[in-house]
Amino acid sequence: MPASDYVSHLRRHIGHDLVLLPGVTAAVFDDDDRLLLARHVAGDRWGFIGGGIEPFEEPLDAVRRELMEETGADGNVLGVVGSYGGQRLATTYPNGDQVSYVTTVYACRLNSGVQWLEQEEVSQLGWFTRAEISALDRFDWIDDVVDDAFAWWAARDAQPARA
Repeated sequence: MPASDYVSHLRRHIGHDLVLLPGVTAAVFDDDDRLLLARHVAGDRWGFIGGGIEPFEEPLDAVRRELMEETGADGNVLGVVGSYGGQRLATTYPNGDQVSYVTTVYACRLNSGVQWLEQEEVSQLGWFTRAEISALDRFDWIDDVVDDAFAWWAARDAQPARA
């Protein structure tokens, strides 16, 4: 995934030093209570759809943009699952760039089916149950998010209907 213009600008000034970057993640559910995961080209493992928030961009706009960019599908944001960061979301890229990500995860539904796959970033998409996700070769940080997303989704279904 190429760096945004903003991150490229920062890198020209600070080199490979650690950068804290805000991001968004889409926990997309279908009618069968499954999560949409993407097999990412970088790392060749399963994770969520998401990415960085651009300067002055609203996080809700960023998650909708990421869904559109990576799947061609419109997304309906239903709520916030949680925010995640820490050591598990820190990485050093092969070129030496150090990054610590903080991401807000949004529960979403697609308004249409997947239209395309953004092949520079994603090689495959799939809908998975919690049990099926456990068997995937996945980024380790997603496990907490997966558990929280399924708990959020179950709590949403347990809410009484409003008149």
